[in-house]
Amino acid sequence: MLSKTEAQDAVIIALDMSREEALELCDKLAGKARWVKVGMTLFYRYGPTIVDEMRERGFKVFLDLKLHDIPFQIRGAALSASLCGADILSIHALGGADMISQGREGTEEAAGMRGGNRTKLIAISVLTSMDQDALSSIGVSLPVEEEVSNLASLAVGAGADGIVCSPQEAAAMRKLLGPEAIIVTPGIRPAGADVGDQKRISTPSAAIAAGASKLVIGRPITKADDPCEAFNAIICELMGLDV
Repeated sequence: MLSKTEAQDAVIIALDMSREEALELCDKLAGKARWVKVGMTLFYRYGPTIVDEMRERGFKVFLDLKLHDIPFQIRGAALSASLCGADILSIHALGGADMISQGREGTEEAAGMRGGNRTKLIAISVLTSMDQDALSSIGVSLPVEEEVSNLASLAVGAGADGIVCSPQEAAAMRKLLGPEAIIVTPGIRPAGADVGDQKRISTPSAAIAAGASKLVIGRPITKADDPCEAFNAIICELMGLDV
């Protein structure tokens, strides 16, 4: 079980909504939650200012842009994303070792320019919305778990600080990548919650027990009648407490 501080640091709230809704939610959760995820929905519309607004409210930011392009472009993109204040940045492992290595160099260059901590780079393995049939449909014949392992080894070997994977692969990834790797797991659903479009899911406590470092949780919190109550219930679960 986690301490309260550890539990709060483990949960990343996915802000897949409008800017106004995101700011309203963050104002409610300020001082309780510590991390938010800014994805394409917000960043492509509002740009770096949305990251600034989250940081001004005291949140750390997982900038989930899933970078995937030629290595030269990725170095520049990682540099820019780091300079805008991202604490964690996502990149697609499918882009290959050279692309990931250039992304790492971009984050290192940004850290030298701004001072302070380097933005952590985590690689997307297989999206949690994909199951075996979906993987086969794009020409990948390996089992999901084997494909995730291959991509994880490649990414971390090329300079990524960790990976994004489903909770089902978290235990294997922790064993494969060691204790220092950042393992971020989307597809987190508290017991009884609607699974939505996620295929490979887990409860918060089971994901942490399996080896996850951080849990990305969106709709179970953001669509709850009382988001603060929903967030607190997840924290209590991670602490082993009754709600």
